[in-house]
Amino acid sequence: MVNYREILRLTSLGYTQRQITASVHSSRSTISEVQELAKKADLSFQLDESVTNEILLMTFYPERITATNPRVEPDYSYIHKELAKPGVNLSLLWTEYCEATYTNGKTPYMYSQFCDKYRHWERLTKATMRIQHKPGDAIQVDWAGNTILLYDQYTNETTDVYLFVAVLPCSCKAYVEACKNTKSECWLTCHAHAYSYFGGVTRVLIPDNLKTGIVKNTRYETIINRSYQKLAEYYGTAIVPCRVKRPQEKSIAEGSVKYASTWIVAALRNQKFFSIQEIRGAVAEKLEELNNYPFKKREGNRNTAYLEEEKSFMKPLPLTPYEPAVWSTEKVLQDYLLTDGKNKYSVPFDLIGEQIDIRLTKNTVEAYFHGSRVASHPRLLEAQREPVIQAEHMPQNHQKYLSRNEDEFRVWANSIGPWTMETFERFLTSGSEPEQGYKSCSSLMKLSDRYGHERLEKACNRVLCFTTEPAIQNISLILKNGQDKVVSSKPTADFGITQSGGIPRGPAYYRRGGVHND
Repeated sequence: MVNYREILRLTSLGYTQRQITASVHSSRSTISEVQELAKKADLSFQLDESVTNEILLMTFYPERITATNPRVEPDYSYIHKELAKPGVNLSLLWTEYCEATYTNGKTPYMYSQFCDKYRHWERLTKATMRIQHKPGDAIQVDWAGNTILLYDQYTNETTDVYLFVAVLPCSCKAYVEACKNTKSECWLTCHAHAYSYFGGVTRVLIPDNLKTGIVKNTRYETIINRSYQKLAEYYGTAIVPCRVKRPQEKSIAEGSVKYASTWIVAALRNQKFFSIQEIRGAVAEKLEELNNYPFKKREGNRNTAYLEEEKSFMKPLPLTPYEPAVWSTEKVLQDYLLTDGKNKYSVPFDLIGEQIDIRLTKNTVEAYFHGSRVASHPRLLEAQREPVIQAEHMPQNHQKYLSRNEDEFRVWANSIGPWTMETFERFLTSGSEPEQGYKSCSSLMKLSDRYGHERLEKACNRVLCFTTEPAIQNISLILKNGQDKVVSSKPTADFGITQSGGIPRGPAYYRRGGVHND
């Protein structure tokens, strides 16, 4: 408070305003104002001891402080929430507070008092963390360090199940999902599920420097994985990875990862799970407990904080669900086939030797060359022995074999012999559709042209003695080694073909020194 008594006392002694300013540490304008108010109030500069500074304040400024009109305390919780919004500061909030207070016929605090009181409340409630993060501004993601064990119901062997964690730093609301692995496809899928769970998208996406997301992150450049970048473009967000060796930049995510480990992994430590579905159900239940658990240092919980403070600032989700797609680059080999890890699919043969971009989704396999799509196949869920080939992708000399239909193949095989016919039937039933066996049938015809009908028939006979799933590689190897010419009363002892397609040599082979004599 201004020392009104001392100002009046020094004035009565003839001190200048400059000298009074140095003594009472008030501005010259304040001193001049007090001197003028004293003259208007007809106050003597020599005051009785009973006249206190409080009495002088009420005398000079009766509109500010009266017994029936005290200063109005600001709503500090409201101020704290508003400060989290973009562009809002204490100066603006004080102006709004003054307008509302005067409208109600009350007296507000001065700006300096307003700020001091808010900071005092802030220190007492320890609520500073939330001011550092604007609502709807960022989402932080990572893999939890701890895993959940998945048991095999027959062998009791265990495999690790990983936890994906996404956190909104402002409200601290978290999303956690159990995954079989930490590969790119799971990483992308979890992001889509997290955005759906929150019901919106943030301005930026903050991951750690893991390989599934970030190719390179140095002081001078950041290279983001193509699949990850495509996800960011779809959701209209920007990927801003943490700087290397700067864990403090992702402190909220790190803390929430620890929370996830405590709430989920530790809480489920005594349970045995025999399916990934069981784990995901248990994780989802513990996640809701985490988000509904009351804060220790402030009111509410993660869910209420999100609904009240952050949800309205989230960007809307795209109209259609995101389909995770993994991109890679591959050189086209002589067989003009690409692979998804399980099966092979054709691309145009004139791309042999070229680098193409491969896009894998849950349901499709696509190939791109210089940005244009050149091939598209439905993705097979189960591994198939034969590749998926589109006729238009083949050169002319290869297409002529596929131009034949099932009936033509059947007539040809029947003309060779019963064992060739049986092998032909096995090829047609090896896949989900007969067409998938056409390439094997064509290869069988090529072997006939090279080795003759009689030798092919004997080779088919021999291979069918040892397997119900003949393969072109087996038949070709028999013909190449001349094993179709070997007469054996006990073929299983001298020669065997496993279900896996290999051709182990029997003991008779090694007794002869590894050489077959015709």
